Amino acid sequence: MALNIQPLADRVLVEPVAAETQTASGIFIPDTAKEKPQKGTVVAAGKGTKDHEMTVKVGDTVLYGRSAGTELKFEGKDYLIMAEYEIFAII
Repeated sequence: MALNIQPLADRVLVEPVAAETQTASGIFIPDTAKEKPQKGTVVAAGKGTKDHEMTVKVGDTVLYGRSAGTELKFEGKDYLIMAEYEIFAII
């Protein structure tokens, strides 16, 4: 399915990974204790600016801060739209 959102300039659209529901030892995590994910996949990226060439590309898995970006719900899915500088690393 093609996404009909094209970020402008140095913005990227990230689909966060699902929050963990169980610990490694098998303990289930209640919804109230789940942490906001800090990892996601880039699903769309802007073209950059004349002073800044984009480093991330569609398909990259990235790490970002807890308060990075603006939450967006589009066609029933949750996304974050953020400036590239809010991304800490590509993994």
